[in-house]
Amino acid sequence: MTSRERVNVALEHKVPDKVPLDLGGSTVTGMHVSSVYKLRQALGLDPPRTPVKVIEPYQMLGEIGLDLVEALHVDVAGIFPLKTIFGFKNEGWKEWTLFDGTPVLVPEKFNTIPDENEDILMYPEGDTCVPPSARMPKGGYYFDSIIRQIPIDETNLNPKDNMEEFVLLSDKELKHYKDRSDELYNNTDKAILINFGGLSFGDIANVPAPWLKNPKGIRDIEEWYISLIMRKDYIKEVFEYQCDIGLANLKKLHEVVGDKISIIYISGTDFGMQTGPFLSVETYCELFKPYHKKINEWIHSNTNWYTFIHSCGSIVQIIPEIIDAGFDILNPVQISAAKMDPHTLKESFGDCITFWGGGIDTQKTLPFGNVDEVRKQVKEMVRIFGKGGGFVFNSVHNIQANVPIENLIALYEAFEQSRSYRN
Repeated sequence: MTSRERVNVALEHKVPDKVPLDLGGSTVTGMHVSSVYKLRQALGLDPPRTPVKVIEPYQMLGEIGLDLVEALHVDVAGIFPLKTIFGFKNEGWKEWTLFDGTPVLVPEKFNTIPDENEDILMYPEGDTCVPPSARMPKGGYYFDSIIRQIPIDETNLNPKDNMEEFVLLSDKELKHYKDRSDELYNNTDKAILINFGGLSFGDIANVPAPWLKNPKGIRDIEEWYISLIMRKDYIKEVFEYQCDIGLANLKKLHEVVGDKISIIYISGTDFGMQTGPFLSVETYCELFKPYHKKINEWIHSNTNWYTFIHSCGSIVQIIPEIIDAGFDILNPVQISAAKMDPHTLKESFGDCITFWGGGIDTQKTLPFGNVDEVRKQVKEMVRIFGKGGGFVFNSVHNIQANVPIENLIALYEAFEQSRSYRN
């Protein structure tokens, strides 16, 4: 099978020739740039000290180049928005160095200034004349949002202040999506996953709006979570507007990309903690599910796309509602969280939703286990989740920095050895 056929068959809950592999198809299925650098060096893809591009600067994700895709037999290619979460484009590359000494390339407007503690400050749209919107702690590997909440006046809260980022796609953006989908569809055999912004209701990475120079409304993470209980009407008004704009943009998007893409990333909103969901099933059904359902219904009525939802944590109680809302794909399948037992997940939900992830625990096994433990877990997860199709292999969320290179090599070697359904 071609990669595209392989992924599409798995998404139909049929058995392809091999378990499909994703690495870098989305902003939650990638790899930290320092680990990409180590992997490329170990595989002999680059001369020593060759920098790797940072294509997602918030999480500092590295570019998964075509040569690495071919070396690992990756089946998915991603399309990303024109602008990053900090509001600038991935263009005009310049050299930069991580705290650990890894050489990288960053966009020209990746403008950072160290503070008095030697933390690295990042600025919206790369404009150092306005207050910073994110911080990389000294010795760190990625950025944390800086909360820039103006004092909340309950009597004058205006939901429109949380709506300013939701706008109709420009002609330039539509051309970008069309050109990239044409290029990937015509020049590769990969299944195409489009990372399309604006549909992730209440995504906590987006609430502080690190791309806006002067964010208004409810932008403090704690206040936002409080609002899910105390300001429900406000949240619903924001989501209603976001949904309307999102549906209009989906129509525009489909007009330019058609069915060249296979998968669309819809939601990155986390609903789980390590121990369980942090909101009730009732709250999910009241605040989130109606909008998820509208988006999924439009997509399934008008396209051949499969819809992708990402939620970390223990969400087993919410999975039935996610399925009922119309999602086709669940990521990252956090097998280390409470009640997220792989056998139970596959037996309970494997006929209804595709598990995209769950291939290796990135909290303990991959960074801190030994090579044998990595190999064992990879083969076990392929055996469990791969049964009957409905599985795309990926780690549990992005692979982070400081993973031993021998574990990274073991991860992909073990997967290659166990991915064939003919074994």
